[in-house]
Amino acid sequence: MNEATRLHPEAWVAQYGDMLFRFALQRVSDTAIAEDLVQESLLAAMKSKDRFQGQSSERTWLFAILKHKIIDHFRSKKYRPAGTEVEAFAEASDHFNENGTWRIQPKRWDANPHDAYEQKEFLDAFYLCLSKMPQRLADTFVYREIDGLDTEEICKILNITTTNCGVMLYRARMSLRSCLEKITQPNEDR
Repeated sequence: MNEATRLHPEAWVAQYGDMLFRFALQRVSDTAIAEDLVQESLLAAMKSKDRFQGQSSERTWLFAILKHKIIDHFRSKKYRPAGTEVEAFAEASDHFNENGTWRIQPKRWDANPHDAYEQKEFLDAFYLCLSKMPQRLADTFVYREIDGLDTEEICKILNITTTNCGVMLYRARMSLRSCLEKITQPNEDR
């Protein structure tokens, strides 16, 4: 590895920590999970830094690791239903005192809950579909559509031809479309 591609792990948190966290939080909508995913990604990068070949920038490499961690998170989650009523009651009771009033008054919330819920539902479905896709197709799609990399950069990272990249992007998009239609469309046979 030459000096231009040498990694600087001691600067990762300062240089990329906030960006990685915002990226993870946007996808999982849970601060604790986002923090864990970033930490796991940085640890994985530290463990595999000797295998970094410099085919992409340090930043791109770290984001790729984080994306894999996010996909693994959704894959392992398997969309279990939310907790039981007892768990929900216990959580709610933490916010109220014995008289039923707020322990700490919540801040004003201007967001539209319905829109936020629909966005979260879509992102959950999107990442579920992405996790079911073959890894190289998912990588190709993520590099292009989420990272905004151009074909030449994607080809370098994945060591593929431009024609192969185009085919893989087409297959990834069709796979996502098919999967999302199955998940988001109501069953018409019911």
